[in-house]
Amino acid sequence: MAKLVTTKELSTALGLSVASINYYTNLGLFKTADRKGNRKLYNKDKTFSVYKRVKNLRKKGYPLKLIQKELNS
Repeated sequence: MAKLVTTKELSTALGLSVASINYYTNLGLFKTADRKGNRKLYNKDKTFSVYKRVKNLRKKGYPLKLIQKELNS
């Protein structure tokens, strides 16, 4: 079974702010796997994989909007 983590746990694990996690989620880069009450839960492995791709593309100079189109196509 997939390991689900909260926004705060994901923030700590990735070294990103909670605001950045929410921004990436709103852009559609990170997908919520489930909800528990008002809290978003993320599949840790999938989100780490997506973040590695985003980070690599950002290093190459790609803007987030272009990365969003690339990952969602």
